[in-house]
Amino acid sequence: MRRSHDGRTDVQAMREELMRSFYRKNRGAFWLTAVCLTLLAGFNLLISWMLQRITDLSMGRDAQPVIAMALGSLAALLAFGAIGMVRRASGSRFLYRAMSQYRDMAFDAISRKGMASFDSENTATYLSALTNDAASVETGLALSAFNLIIQTVTLVGALAMMIAYSPMLTAAGLLLTALPVTVSLLCGGRMARAEQAVSDENERFVATVKDILSGFAVVKSFKAEREIAALFGERNRRLERAKYERKMTQDLIRLISEAASIVAQLGVFLLGAYMAVMGRGITPGVVVVFVQLMGLAVEPVRTLPELLAQRRAAQALLDKLARAACGSRQAQGREVESVLRQGIRLEHVSFGYGPEKRALDDVTILFERGKSYAVVGGSGSGKSTLLALLMGGYDGYEGRIAFDENELREISRDSLYDLVSIIQQNVFVFSSTLRENITMFKDFPQEDVDRAIERAGLLPLIREKGEGYLCGENGRGLSGGERQRVAIARSLLRETPVLLVDEATSALDAQTAYEVTSAILGIENLTRIVVTHRLEESLMKRYDEIIVLRGGRIAERGTYDALMAQKGTFYSLSMLEG
Repeated sequence: MRRSHDGRTDVQAMREELMRSFYRKNRGAFWLTAVCLTLLAGFNLLISWMLQRITDLSMGRDAQPVIAMALGSLAALLAFGAIGMVRRASGSRFLYRAMSQYRDMAFDAISRKGMASFDSENTATYLSALTNDAASVETGLALSAFNLIIQTVTLVGALAMMIAYSPMLTAAGLLLTALPVTVSLLCGGRMARAEQAVSDENERFVATVKDILSGFAVVKSFKAEREIAALFGERNRRLERAKYERKMTQDLIRLISEAASIVAQLGVFLLGAYMAVMGRGITPGVVVVFVQLMGLAVEPVRTLPELLAQRRAAQALLDKLARAACGSRQAQGREVESVLRQGIRLEHVSFGYGPEKRALDDVTILFERGKSYAVVGGSGSGKSTLLALLMGGYDGYEGRIAFDENELREISRDSLYDLVSIIQQNVFVFSSTLRENITMFKDFPQEDVDRAIERAGLLPLIREKGEGYLCGENGRGLSGGERQRVAIARSLLRETPVLLVDEATSALDAQTAYEVTSAILGIENLTRIVVTHRLEESLMKRYDEIIVLRGGRIAERGTYDALMAQKGTFYSLSMLEG
């Protein structure tokens, strides 16, 4: 695990960054709320003192002091209400900004991960972190910070007044609450583990629901509704069981704390009554105020262990998110010019996803600038792996990959993505307008957008439906060919010098696939590397070179006519395709 210059690990630094996100440009609202809570706690103590004075004054014969105390109580009540309104407004503003910034920071941390990490990791981890876990973090860190302030101020103030009234009664109250408080604090670790278990089960539940909804057609076609319902039910029960155990842990801490409250208040009341009867300097008013102060002191004693347990649980969730966000972080590198002058050179490149088998083995090739290359081969031959390496998905390859003279490992990913764009088999279309899907929510001059639309063959669709047409969830309002043309337009709009195409037409009908491939090959001044299984002669002849992969190695390379004349691997593939 990497460490920064100050000795912190990446996870520790990320955790602190997430914590700081609550207070970024938000400290004013936090401190205003904290001051209001401190004043409100002071008003509670003031009311306790007033009760003592009114009780003792009521035993006299002069009504004037009682009336004065009543008017003072009314003024305190009005001030209490005004401060309470300010506290509510500032506290709500703090929570709004804190959670907005926290989720933004969490998403930013996730988005800094490398492209390949999402192929190997469970995205349900991040869905849970941004939903269920975020709610627990709000309760355990943002809200509990305010609760800790008011409870701590109340506890310290109540103890100070109790000591001023009677040190002996104060000592008795502390002894009565010491044991239950100790037991409550010891339950904090159990609470953190329970919160972690809920997070883990929620992650699995989200992953299961996501899989079921994504594979709904498969479920229906295999008539597996009953089995899938059983799987869903099992995950659902495991999640609810974890939440049940968390609730039981919370209730146990609360029960112990409430027991402390009852024992302490009753014990102090009885001892105070005894001292008043025996003439030990305790008046009835002091007994009443002591019970009131014990209630104020015991409430923090009852709730502080639970609040501290919630904070520990929320901090565990921050650690979980930090560990996930720091895994497979996007590699850093130097900025390079977004121009390809010579080409892309692979020298003795080998790569494997594991130690068992290499996906690519000793590949050496030059993709020259401005030319078109078709990469063909059977399943598992290494075609998609080659494109993944060119997109910077994996750094653990042997050999050398260079864009002009710049080694791929040394290029920053931002610079790389200014050099290369990719069109994949499964084009993701956002539930937004056609224009926003083409521009990817960025601002481009209208003439650039129009040019990309025309070159991608999208002009008929735009004329029919307009740029403001809503594409629907994952582009369900578009055909497969239209989605692929949206992907082409995206890439053209970015104007990267290299375009990678990974089986972009495999799910399309023959005519649409031909039109989409023709559109790609018709683009000028672009280096194209196209992985395809469609070997139509009219299209294959338009490529400058065809690369045939077999078992991770280059088996053949050449023009269509040359490869067909060899009657080798490409010839066999063409005959099978035909």
